[in-house]
Amino acid sequence: MEVKKLSQILTVACGILGGTLLVPMHAQAAPDPNFHIYIAYGQSNMAGAGDIRRGTDDKEHPRYKMFATTSCTKYPTVGEIYPAVPPMFHCGEGLSVADWFGRYLADSLPDVTVGVIPVAVGGTKIELFDKDKYASYLSTAENWLVNWAKDYGSDGNAYARIVEVAKKAQQVGVIKGFIFHQGESGAMNGNNWQQEVKKTRDDILKALDLSSDTVPFLAGGLEDRAAGGCCWSFTDNNIKTLPNVMDNTYFVSSEGLKGNGKDSYHFSSESYQEFGRRYAEEMLKHISTVPVEPEPQTPFKGGAFEIPGKVEAENFDVPGKGAGNDSYKENDAEDHGKTNYREGTGVDIYQKATGYVVGYNQEGEWLEYTLNVKEAGDYTMFAAVATDNATSAFQLSIDGEAITEAILVSKVEGSGSFDDFGKVKANVTLPAGEHILRMTVTSSWFDVDYFQFAKGKDAPDPDGSSDFVKPAFVTYATESESSFALLDVQGRVIAVMQAKNMHEAVSKVKNSVTHDIVSGGIYFVISNPGTKNQQRKKVVVYEK
Repeated sequence: MEVKKLSQILTVACGILGGTLLVPMHAQAAPDPNFHIYIAYGQSNMAGAGDIRRGTDDKEHPRYKMFATTSCTKYPTVGEIYPAVPPMFHCGEGLSVADWFGRYLADSLPDVTVGVIPVAVGGTKIELFDKDKYASYLSTAENWLVNWAKDYGSDGNAYARIVEVAKKAQQVGVIKGFIFHQGESGAMNGNNWQQEVKKTRDDILKALDLSSDTVPFLAGGLEDRAAGGCCWSFTDNNIKTLPNVMDNTYFVSSEGLKGNGKDSYHFSSESYQEFGRRYAEEMLKHISTVPVEPEPQTPFKGGAFEIPGKVEAENFDVPGKGAGNDSYKENDAEDHGKTNYREGTGVDIYQKATGYVVGYNQEGEWLEYTLNVKEAGDYTMFAAVATDNATSAFQLSIDGEAITEAILVSKVEGSGSFDDFGKVKANVTLPAGEHILRMTVTSSWFDVDYFQFAKGKDAPDPDGSSDFVKPAFVTYATESESSFALLDVQGRVIAVMQAKNMHEAVSKVKNSVTHDIVSGGIYFVISNPGTKNQQRKKVVVYEK
């Protein structure tokens, strides 16, 4: 079907949709080497059995954070970062060894932010953290313990929750060590307990691609039996001798710490504070405390892309070190392209007839490129893209400021293959000098080969293939309107329009039917194209 000039009701389908298509994305910064993160696990003394002293224990430290591992009103989203304020391990719990550990550590490292990943269950044996034994252990455990474990997932897999959250934490910081307190249940089982502890640590390290050589492990003593504590001397001795079985492992003494006066297992709030200080002091002996200098991202082949000129999508910058110095954001670590080009990044790079392209693009991902713009002014951007999807889209920005709205990637006429590349174009204004270009995926599933910038507004395609270029057109909705796209049955975008609601959009399509706009047949109207909130409505148009 040939698309001709449309009336005031419909605007020609174009590369760019206006305001309502734009989806703000949270940019994921590079891991900050000065954000030190610790995995805290064990049973009740780690989970938090102390009374929270209001105004003292619950006072927020500006450089101590926690990664939520359970979902509470206070910490609603698992994996998100919140102030490290008790209770951290479970909703409604108490003060933990971890609370003051992080505060003392942050106070000792003024250039560092400290984070903790808290996963612990009162009364549990070490088997709960064994990825191969947790299920059989929970199958015979008391209901209260099973329910407590399920705070970390419906199956109670505490190991999996540690790894899940730790992988998210590795995107923003560095795993520096473990703090561990467990043994009241099970440590009397001789070396079997020690080997179990080692296995849980080693399994976690393997899952996170870390080495015990660089990640110290601290294990704390139990309540002193001489002061009315819980456990036999050989039980505490198993913890003291854990360094004989595990490398880079250290014992933190509980000698002289007072109990809570209620039972023989748990410490007083004052003792939790002191115990946290002891953990912090021991950790400081085994980690590097020298702040890491951030390093900026750099061009992939050593030099910035010269503009006017072509930017190959696969040649995004090499990431630097520190917050804000990453050069890409990838939703998963698997390279679906399987080319091994830019190996280790996880960016999905495919080999096509024209060379390497970036594909499998998912909403929220982005790539950055260093540009050297010879002259400030108006340019025409051409992007070579392919899709089998009707609503894929991306946006371009310079140094964090948008230079386009979301650009709709349409199917090539007569094709729906990811091997057939067409082009979209947009007029942009660029500043002179060296700048960072970012391409952000605002709606999933398209391939991109390159971005090319030609000097001047509405400039001809430097490759001479303007017959395959979709013209850009920016359309803006009023405050009471939204964007709608009109698609044919092949999924090709025919037009975009503004309407107050789906009913009005459908009416506009039906009422605008003439032989020079749309022919009779079946079409689809999509609301909020390019966003997660899009809806689709089938429309049957009859010839007039």
